Amino acid sequence: MIPRACAVPRDAQLYRYVEQDGAYTDCFEVMHPMEADLSAFISAFYTTWLFRLERVVLTVSLRRRIRDTDVAALAEGAGQFAAWTVEDRAEGQILLCDLSGATRSWLAVAPKEGGTTRLLFGSAVVARDGQPLPGLVRALIPAHRFYSRALLRSAEWRLRKG
Repeated sequence: MIPRACAVPRDAQLYRYVEQDGAYTDCFEVMHPMEADLSAFISAFYTTWLFRLERVVLTVSLRRRIRDTDVAALAEGAGQFAAWTVEDRAEGQILLCDLSGATRSWLAVAPKEGGTTRLLFGSAVVARDGQPLPGLVRALIPAHRFYSRALLRSAEWRLRKG
């Protein structure tokens, strides 16, 4: 399945950033052919081969190894993971805030008829004091969008393979 861009759903925890002055938000979706809950999606997302590469970078910058047990703890309700804290969590969705407070990551699952699941991944980059995002941040948005789709596709594939 190939992820596609979509609007941030109005009931999404991420939606609070959609209309915030100067903020950037995005959302991508993919249909998963089986049932999946948020815990399984979190586990799959943060243990894909692609996110493991990001974990290496985070391990160096945080000076702390990120283990699969850390991912499992987040999936089961922990309030922090690597460089993020849980800003909000509800049935079927979780919103994470990075340690600087500049970015948000949002994961959600939405069960559909016939046993399929809509998987969603969105991001927000929050502007400081309503100022426009810095030029470098704006320049990196196309790469971020490509990476987000790749992460979501990898997570869906991992869920499918078990």
